[in-house]
Amino acid sequence: MSRRADELFRGGKPDDAAALIQKAQPIMKKVLDVPHPSLEAAEAASDLDDLYGRMLLSNRHYGWAQMMFQKNLSRWKHWEPQTDETARRLKLAQSEIAECAKKMEQ
Repeated sequence: MSRRADELFRGGKPDDAAALIQKAQPIMKKVLDVPHPSLEAAEAASDLDDLYGRMLLSNRHYGWAQMMFQKNLSRWKHWEPQTDETARRLKLAQSEIAECAKKMEQ
């Protein structure tokens, strides 16, 4: 669902992407409610949060976008064991938060 929503967003259909993101939220919650979700589950949730954050950023909802990126920052900062992929995702979240801060200062 996350990949499809990303395709819709990139294809200029943000409303369709938003509807798909909302539909995926209960699934994401169920997957992450376990005490120690798998890396794959965390990545899927991260992808959805990142997409939603990018959509909010594009709509100039900088505070809300920053909150979505902050979820990913926290998720990957504390992930054990760290991998190249988790480090990449952490750096991405940091850069997206910085972009939100920059936009809010303008």
